[in-house]
Amino acid sequence: MSEEREGVVMYWRPGCVFCMKLRLSLLFTRLRYTKRNIWRDQDAAAFVRSVADGNETVPTVTVAGHAMVNPSKRQLLDAVRTHAPHLLAS
Repeated sequence: MSEEREGVVMYWRPGCVFCMKLRLSLLFTRLRYTKRNIWRDQDAAAFVRSVADGNETVPTVTVAGHAMVNPSKRQLLDAVRTHAPHLLAS
């Protein structure tokens, strides 16, 4: 999928407090991202395990294909500036 190579994808699961915190912190950034629920998408769960030492640690986020496990808002936005600056609102 092109959003995984070029955009931002957040892997999450229902009830995850860390996922809710990151999503809430991104509300006013205007950053567009795709959400993938690892409890409903087995490929998404397998991907998360592949980058999180075999664990289903969420949120896991990819920015233009670069994976980060449980990033802060600052880490995520820094990665966007580095790998996909066109995604930030001007």
